[in-house]
Amino acid sequence: MTPSPDDKRKSGNPATQAKIDLTVKQQREQKRQEKLAEYQKQLAKRKRSKLVWWIVGSTAAVLVVAAIVASIVFAPAPAPSYARGNSDGSSIEGVETFENTANHVEGDVEYPQTPPAGGDHNAYWLNCGVYTEPVPNVNAVHSLEHGAVWITYDPAQVSGDDIAKLEDALPSTYTLLSPYEGMDSPIAVTAWNAQLKLDSADDERIEEFIKAYWNSTNAPEPNAACTGAVNAPGKK
Repeated sequence: MTPSPDDKRKSGNPATQAKIDLTVKQQREQKRQEKLAEYQKQLAKRKRSKLVWWIVGSTAAVLVVAAIVASIVFAPAPAPSYARGNSDGSSIEGVETFENTANHVEGDVEYPQTPPAGGDHNAYWLNCGVYTEPVPNVNAVHSLEHGAVWITYDPAQVSGDDIAKLEDALPSTYTLLSPYEGMDSPIAVTAWNAQLKLDSADDERIEEFIKAYWNSTNAPEPNAACTGAVNAPGKK
């Protein structure tokens, strides 16, 4: 008859039985220690996992905040905003005023002012915005008829930072900016039948002129659109 495990743990010799009992206790203690070690290992793992996620979450939060701050700090300045101009600008030093016709014609037109400050023009206006190449006079003049202000600069005399300053002076619509070769001044600011010629992009009269004539109700066609028509090459 095969002895049972309990039988194997028993001995008639007290000393031998004591060793058996000690061995069983040691095995139980060892198992208990192993379970305790495994529990502590799992607990430490969970703590490390929480710490990793906390670090990841904190880093992500810091990055989000940094991105928001950077977007605020480094975002381009918004375009200036002006009330609708209803002035004739006569009080601005250096402003010239003219009398021009406003007929729709085909083909090129010879204008008495350079750049033109009104006159007959193409039936399609030039979409307002910034252009890096010269634009057609006949379309730009139609934009003036709608109340746009057109800033032109001689690329032989104005470049780099000064062009950027002119662009920064523009409201978001009803303005044109483009190079214009052969002008007798570095910069000209033009509205319908009004023009101001300047030597510097820092001249405070640029802002004064825009305030006086921008989207003016005195233009021949106030409230007409400055988008939805013709783009010229070089539009940004």
